[in-house]
Amino acid sequence: MLKIKAWLNAARLRTLPLSVSGVVTGTALANWYEAYDYLIFFLTLMTTIAFQVTSNFANDYGDGVKGTDNEDRIGPKRALQSGLLSRSELKNGIGIAVLISLVLIISLIYVALGTEKLHLIALFFGLGVFSIWAAIKYTVGNSAYGYRGLGDLFVFLFFGLLAVLGTLFLYTKTITSISILPAIAIGALSAGVLNLNNLRDFESDKKAKKNTLIVKMGIRRGKIYHYVLLCVSFLCILGFLTLNANTWLHYLPLLAFVPIVVHLRKVQKIKDPKSFDPELKKLALSTFLLAVLMFIRCNKFL
Repeated sequence: MLKIKAWLNAARLRTLPLSVSGVVTGTALANWYEAYDYLIFFLTLMTTIAFQVTSNFANDYGDGVKGTDNEDRIGPKRALQSGLLSRSELKNGIGIAVLISLVLIISLIYVALGTEKLHLIALFFGLGVFSIWAAIKYTVGNSAYGYRGLGDLFVFLFFGLLAVLGTLFLYTKTITSISILPAIAIGALSAGVLNLNNLRDFESDKKAKKNTLIVKMGIRRGKIYHYVLLCVSFLCILGFLTLNANTWLHYLPLLAFVPIVVHLRKVQKIKDPKSFDPELKKLALSTFLLAVLMFIRCNKFL
């Protein structure tokens, strides 16, 4: 029972709603274009969750081995840091998660693309393998990109552009220019969640020489960067909805920005880094709420 709890701790289930927000949004856009496939939806969700769990295991391992997860860190205790799982156990867990991810990638490609379009099969398999690589190399190894201030860029690309547009393409075999707006919005919000994590861990990351963007720019500029990310997200969603609105009810997804505005006011006043921690959950759930409301809007329930 203790081991099960340890693995659940390492999997960080609270990160999953954010990770699937791009898939839900991409599916919403596909439904907008009258493309429906429940099996693609299920397999895309499972693949994304597998990527996220792989990333969480690898992040636990990488930061634990490097000593970044130590007594100075403010957030929840990690599995390796607290001794709940050993290095070898986490390595094995990463290996199993990678294997499951590969099986899901192949299954998704087969269901969505069949066996005839070899160039698309090669492209999506390559993107899948690249996603696994990115999930692991965020903190693992001497060249971990999360230690060089590139985490925000990768989160924006994978949680936003790739998740939303890639999901849309699996359904429709095309990408429309207007769909880039919600993809940017989800990517910016996801980068905002990572930014909160880095604001919280500023001091411990600095000591551990984990050079996140926040370590490079400082807390004050980090807050400004946070405001910009969330404002960009709002403007992109507003633009998308305005281009497709016939009644005020079509602006329903904007309700997700009500808690985000409250969140921004809270971030503005924060002086103790510990206070950033509860804001992660609020922004992550607000992003998921936005995805759900986009799903309702794009399925024309309104």
